[in-house]
Amino acid sequence: MRLLPFVSLALATTALAASVDDYVATEGPIAEAGLLANIGPDGSKSSGALAGIVIASPSTTSPDYLYTWTRDSSLVFKVVVDQVVAGNTSLQGLVDDFVTAEATLQQVSNPSGTVSTGGLGEPKFNIDETAFTGAWGRPQRDGPALRSTAIIEYATWLYNSGNTTYVSNTLWPIIKLDLDYVASNWNQTTYDLWEEVSSSSFFTTAVQHRALRQGATFATLIGQTSVVSNYQTQAANLLCFLQSYWNPTGAYITANTGGGRSGKDANTILTSIHTFDVDAGCDDVTFQPCSDKALSNLKVYVDSFRSIYTINSGISSTSAVATGRYPEDSYYNGNPWYLTTLAVAEQLYDALSTWTALGSLNVTSTSLAFFQQFDSSVTAGTYASSSTTYSTLTAAIKDFADGFVTIVADYTPSTGELSEQYSKADGSQLSAVDLTWSYASAVTAFAARSGATETWGAAGLTAPSTCSTGGSGSGGSSGDTIAVTFTVDATTTYGENIYLTGSVSELSNWSTTSALLLSAANYPEWSITVNLPPSTAIQYKYIRIFNGAVTWESDPNLSITTPSSGTYSTSDTWR
Repeated sequence: MRLLPFVSLALATTALAASVDDYVATEGPIAEAGLLANIGPDGSKSSGALAGIVIASPSTTSPDYLYTWTRDSSLVFKVVVDQVVAGNTSLQGLVDDFVTAEATLQQVSNPSGTVSTGGLGEPKFNIDETAFTGAWGRPQRDGPALRSTAIIEYATWLYNSGNTTYVSNTLWPIIKLDLDYVASNWNQTTYDLWEEVSSSSFFTTAVQHRALRQGATFATLIGQTSVVSNYQTQAANLLCFLQSYWNPTGAYITANTGGGRSGKDANTILTSIHTFDVDAGCDDVTFQPCSDKALSNLKVYVDSFRSIYTINSGISSTSAVATGRYPEDSYYNGNPWYLTTLAVAEQLYDALSTWTALGSLNVTSTSLAFFQQFDSSVTAGTYASSSTTYSTLTAAIKDFADGFVTIVADYTPSTGELSEQYSKADGSQLSAVDLTWSYASAVTAFAARSGATETWGAAGLTAPSTCSTGGSGSGGSSGDTIAVTFTVDATTTYGENIYLTGSVSELSNWSTTSALLLSAANYPEWSITVNLPPSTAIQYKYIRIFNGAVTWESDPNLSITTPSSGTYSTSDTWR
């Protein structure tokens, strides 16, 4: 949970900080009230939602967001649970309603399946707890992970307070359903958190990893030890896979393994803040907010928006700017979002809290470009909190973080209401009004600015040297595998993607409907890494898919024989 320290960050007060203080003091209560207003049945804008149901927004047209999303609801209730555990027990009834509602939704048969056949991956439901049956990007496998994380925190607090029967009899079955789903399905294709790209997603992989780590710890606490080994094994596999999203050439995290975009995406910033663990320090393996990879990624992500929004014109190349989901975004013509801009500030505040806890900061060759924004003369090395360099850098980074909050403040109307987006042309509000996730992002960013931290068990982790795709149950395969990286040079038109299919189940058995989507992070090279059986002759081909139309590359089939150990890679050109 987010814990407030006894002493806030020891950083200099500036005029900028004072203006942000004023905004936080005004907007903070509005954001908290806005969040609660969208929770049924008594929220003032919850529009008939049942008890414990979070509506994404009261907007019913252009766009219609009067639904409840598992991901959004879980992130919102993680905020509420944090407050309950911190002492605001007046909100406990809301959490109990949420738990009851989610237990009901788990059992609702839907287009993704039943509770035992994949239905837990269904992304959204009607606010009367019935299935949404329209066309949608499904499944989305981050929801069960985020829901279990929120409920585990609440259950741990209750259990340690002596309420063991309710935890074991009511909460544990709900948690276990979600964790078992994650353990069995983490290595399957998922739509990303923007509901647009079907591949593997950095955000999903990271929150699944956190859920299984916390799940193993919680199961041990309450004596449910039979599941611990599997959760720990799959968590290790997830952590190993998580490392594959790092793009060393571009010095950023590629958000999705597919999608035909650059991969520069707020997905990665949101990952750092939602898997923040102050006890893990600046650990790279879990991409902690102050890790050199997360800081390098933040700079690349922010810089990708500097020239594409009119409202960013004239802003210094080292100052805060409005940011959106990803630079190629076309939804509502592509605009900045409140929650993505606030997420950048929150990652930086989390980094500052961690450096304060460590008493030093470390500059590496990977993070050097990030730090040189604030001091062009800084070099790689470790700087103690007593040093001038540390003071200079942290003060500048605090101002940088405050700058993103100032951007949001500048485009917040006098009422304090936060929509989904604000216009890239003039900053006026766009898309869904009163977005619950926007309010939640303000609450958590403001808490992080006050020095609030979190810990969940990320400290001291190491990724296995050899990755396995092994899962228990549906979709998983265990045993030794060979990581094969398929790379093909292919020029495409916008919206056209390259897929891989082939002669073994891991390559979808020549299917075009379940073919594997390649990443275009290094376009025109497209690539994907697949774990395949060793010492096996395999045939494969690349296909193009554009607006549903499939184009195969020319004959003959390509072929490889995987080695008995190690890794393997191809270098192909579209035929």
